[in-house]
Amino acid sequence: MAEINLTQPEADALLAMEKHRLDDAVHDFPSLGGALTISLQSQDRRELFLLDIRQGRVDLLKGTYQNRARGVVVLARIDFGGAAHRNPDDTEISCPHLHVYREGFGDKWAVPLPANRFNHPGDHWNLFQDFMVYCNITQPPIIQRGLFT
Repeated sequence: MAEINLTQPEADALLAMEKHRLDDAVHDFPSLGGALTISLQSQDRRELFLLDIRQGRVDLLKGTYQNRARGVVVLARIDFGGAAHRNPDDTEISCPHLHVYREGFGDKWAVPLPANRFNHPGDHWNLFQDFMVYCNITQPPIIQRGLFT
């Protein structure tokens, strides 16, 4: 897969850009071991984004929420229920943590979840809702909450 490098202002603008669902399709929130990728678009329809949801195969408490631009550029990702992440400077960040695009490093850096933006780190459904707000998904996709969500 080709790597696309963005400048920090480009990445920040894409993350801040208003994102809308493409249609009114109903999606099922993935269950154990499941994954779902939903296409989104900017308000002016010039940019496409992807919203990824992955649930752990064995551990229901493990998963990832991710927002990508231009197919491959991870703008933001939350990892929860897994191992700590080691940053390029050798600092270790426990789960849950947030990865945000950093010029020259892509998504290789993580920070603790900002408490003022993520009010429900232990509730995966509400963490997902907070993540969509963080990514400025103003017209979110229609997702049915599952039994284990």
